[in-house]
Parts: sequence; C-alpha cells; structure tokens
Amino acid sequence: MITVAKLPLHPPSQISRTLCTPRFSVKAVLSFNLGIRSTKPRKKGGFLRLIWADYESGTSGGMELLRKLTRGCFPDSPKKGQKVEVESDNGGEDFFDAATAESKVRPQHLVIMVNGLAGSAADWRYAAEQFVKRVPDKIIVHRSECNTSKLTFDGVDLMGERLAEEVVNVVKNWPGLHKISFVAHSLGGLIARYAIGRLFELSARIGNADQNEPSSVLEANNSAKLHELCYEARIAGLEPVNFITFATPHLGSRGHKQLPLLCGLPFLERSASQTAHWIAGRSGKHLFLTDNDNGKPPLLLRMVEDSDDLKFMSALQAFKRRVAYANANYDHIVGWRTSSIRRQDELPKAKLLLKNEKYPHIVHVDQGSMEANNSRSLSMVGTEVIDLEEEMIRGLTQVPWERIDVSFQKSTQRYVAHNTIQVNRYWLNSDGADVVQHMIDNFIV
Repeated sequence: MITVAKLPLHPPSQISRTLCTPRFSVKAVLSFNLGIRSTKPRKKGGFLRLIWADYESGTSGGMELLRKLTRGCFPDSPKKGQKVEVESDNGGEDFFDAATAESKVRPQHLVIMVNGLAGSAADWRYAAEQFVKRVPDKIIVHRSECNTSKLTFDGVDLMGERLAEEVVNVVKNWPGLHKISFVAHSLGGLIARYAIGRLFELSARIGNADQNEPSSVLEANNSAKLHELCYEARIAGLEPVNFITFATPHLGSRGHKQLPLLCGLPFLERSASQTAHWIAGRSGKHLFLTDNDNGKPPLLLRMVEDSDDLKFMSALQAFKRRVAYANANYDHIVGWRTSSIRRQDELPKAKLLLKNEKYPHIVHVDQGSMEANNSRSLSMVGTEVIDLEEEMIRGLTQVPWERIDVSFQKSTQRYVAHNTIQVNRYWLNSDGADVVQHMIDNFIV
C-alpha cells in the first residue's frame, strides 16, 4: 500500500497525491499507443459506451471496472510500508521517498526525466517508481511536463528553453541539491541537449591553498595562490553526472532508414523531409534538417558545437557519463544509427548481438571511447557539403558515449519497441522493464 506523507517544504499550492491514482483512462487502455494519444475513443457504443459514461460520470460501475483493468499494471511497486510522495504543479511531478524527505538527510541528486513527441510526464512513471524504490535516500525524480502533447511541435529550441526554465525552478524548490542527471526518451533527448546548453555555467571556487599554513609562509611561497580560482562545470548550478537517452534521433530523422516507418524507400524519405512540418511543426523541420532560420545552418548541426551563449558540447562533456540506448530493430520511429550515434558500418553485426541473462533485451554494450577516426572524407557536390549526418557524428563523438543496443525481436511487444524501451505503459510495454533496470543498475548516484 502506497501512502502519502505531508511535506511542508513545498508551497501549499502544490497538490500531493498517491502513486496508485490511475494515470491513464479507459480510452488509453483500449487504444493502441504509439506515443500519440487520441482525445476520445474512436467508437463509443455498446459495452464501451457504458464503461465510458460511467467513468466520466464517476459512478461506481465504471470506476470498479477501471480498477480491474488497471490492477497489476505496476506489479513491482514500492516496498511494503514505503511512503512515496508525488508533488504536482504546472511544471511536472516530483517523485521522492517520503520518509527520507522528512528526515534530516535529504536526497542530493536530482533526476530530470523528459518525454518525447506528443508525450507527457506519465510516459516515465514506471521508471520513476523504480528509481525511488531502488535508491530512496539519494534521489529526487522530476518528470518534466513543460513540453507535453501539442507543445512538442514547437521546435527543439523553444522546448529546450522551456525545459531549462523548468529545471531552474525545480532546483530552487529543492534546496540542498548537489547533483543533476537527465533521462530522456526520443525527441526528449534533443530537448534535453538543448536545455543543458542553456544551463551550462562555470562555477568559480578558491583553489587548494592550505589555509593552515601561516600567512607569512604562504606569501613567501606564492601569494598569488591565495587568489587562485578553479572553475568547475555546472548545470543549473549542480554537478552534472548522467546524461541518458532512449531511442533519441541524435542525428535527426533525415536520411536512409533514419525513420524506419518509411521502409527505406527513397521517394518516401524525400517526401517526408518536405512535408514533416505539416505533421510535427517546427520540430519536424528540426528533425529533418530543413530549418533555415535567418540563414543559419540546421539547428541539430549547430548543436554539435558551442556558440557564444549556448555551450552544447561543453555541457555534454561536463557529465560523467553519456549513454545512448538504441533499438537495434523494430523501432519504426527512430533508426538504429541515429539513436546510437553511429555510421552504418559501425553498427554491431547480428552474430555479435549476445543475450544477457539478467537483461534479456540488452544485446550489445559498447562502453564508449573518443572518436578515433576523424579522417573520413565528406561527400561533396561542388563546394557544398551534403553529408550533414557525418558532421553531426564527428561533433557528438568528440566526447565518449556508452552505447547500449536493445532488441525486442522475440518479444510480442516488438512492434511497439519505440515505447517499450522506456516502458511507456506497463500493460503494453512491460518487456522493457529489464532495460529500465539496466539503466538504474548502472546509474552513478
């Protein structure tokens, strides 16, 4: 039984609620979810009409059926007697262990979870619960909700600015934090990369001069040491630790098989580049590298280097770990190359994809290294460089990445692999639980 503990730390305007409150409705349970939600069931007749009417009116019949439908959706719930608090406001939800929060020792590590295209904070509910269960005394999980539903069509830059502002507010709301990590799914990985570029800063501190030495000795050695400054990289004023993405199109969706839904057909891929903005707005332009704001290069290309006010690569480099989880197959939304930041000939061969008993869907682990070969020639047409993907790979691999390849090939949930990799909804994506476990087990706290 999960209970709610009162915590006076937060403003009274915030709403506390238990984790067992259903986060999805009958319409979600009865629909096939690929990450884009409908607002109503396609058909409300007969049995479904009765369920829906009872649910919306709050009568006992519909609510009882809803409880039966959702029972067991989160079987790996917090331990018996463990209190888990959820603080909700317009900026998302904070998950934390209530008993720890009420003690004198507060968690010092903030984990920001970011949803993908047309998603919401609910997409990371399962993983957030597992985090709090495993390390209740060390972390606070914040599921971002500043970019939800149609807001995810506004473009990576605008969404990144919103996320950066939200993170700043969360940090202010939790005094005593020292560390920060990001966990993002799909488009959320690009949003997070933009946000950390905005939040990056160098924090100055006094050097390691020995304050126990007599002042005369210090002056004799080198008086300048008294004023020596050391600079430490910070994200929103906190120490950056883990930057983790799940099925994120780091290289965009433009190119051969970067959007597997198009079956690798050149005609469809060219058409998608020209029409993506009709479906996904500015985000579509950014994903297909067709944006040309004020004559600037595509945003994703600019995000592989630092600019005057946005330190994209310095921010990435500041994290102790950068991890890319990628679906090796059956992800119809994001291709293997773009989600793992690799060239085609760098993808592991099928015979190398070995199974892990503890994590059955983790088929390959590359601990990562700095880009070893930057001498590859770029494709040229006259003086115009057309291989934007190669430029992005070169930029992003200036820092090492751990690459975790995932396969749901033998799973009945393989056709929704894009959401299964993060356990978007447990009842539909439960086979991805071992991937979430792998992420938590290797997380630097």
